[in-house]
Amino acid sequence: MEINGVEIEDTFAEGFPIKMARVQITAITERWALEAAREATGFGTSVIGCSAEAGIECIVGGEETPDGRPGVNILICNMGYKNLENSLLFRLGQCVLTAPTAAAFSGMPDAEKQFDTGKKLSFFGDGYQKQVELFGRSVWKIPLMSGDFIVEQNFGAVDAIAGGNFLIFAQNQAAGLLAAEAAVNAIGKIKGTITPFPGGIVASGSKVGSKYKFLKASTNTAFCTSLREDGVCTLAEEVSAVFEIVINGVSKEAISAAMKAGINAACHVPGVLKISAANYEGKLGTHQFPLRVVLE
Repeated sequence: MEINGVEIEDTFAEGFPIKMARVQITAITERWALEAAREATGFGTSVIGCSAEAGIECIVGGEETPDGRPGVNILICNMGYKNLENSLLFRLGQCVLTAPTAAAFSGMPDAEKQFDTGKKLSFFGDGYQKQVELFGRSVWKIPLMSGDFIVEQNFGAVDAIAGGNFLIFAQNQAAGLLAAEAAVNAIGKIKGTITPFPGGIVASGSKVGSKYKFLKASTNTAFCTSLREDGVCTLAEEVSAVFEIVINGVSKEAISAAMKAGINAACHVPGVLKISAANYEGKLGTHQFPLRVVLE
């Protein structure tokens, strides 16, 4: 299979189950909603070493937010609901409550699983916090020096999927990076997904395990071009760089749509030679995304 002359390898991406919550952050301007969102999703690339996987899902206008102000939707992911609850509490408390004019609402109000994150955060009000009905939601008003912080009482969470991915094989680093950027831009239009790595791009693709017993993952030596002389690199001679795009999503359908959009965008950048995907023969997760099926 080819797209625009780019080979699509007959393989699959391997994803795994994860728990996910959506938070809608609003503020007086889009700039301040984004500032809070960026802080709240920081240090959120991989649960291998981060407290959560997190990213910005999309920017929304006032017609889509409870308080009618500009907003940003973020997705926060953890392996279990208990860890996810902790991540919500600390990320909202440290990064959103502290942001000028910001407010936080649940982006999954109808989810079966609910955390009383707003109530827990309300104790910062030192007894002067108030629970009220605003915008058709049960919220807490927490007095701050700059004005009240509004946070919804409950935040919903759902079972989701992490680890959807594809690999971009390029003639050189510049071409690979341009293709990866194009892919991330296309994926950004698919709601229900995030690309949690820096700028949405993974430079350090990994394999499960290591020669060192204390490491869960290590560099994907077979794809490291500088290891050709060591006889370890298995890439074709014309491939000089590989970038990976990792996608978390609310559903298999959302990840499939994001992969399709991203791959199509990458294949239209000169210098891209092949598209593949990372899998571990089913040892990592239960969700498989065959590239040929995704692209049909």
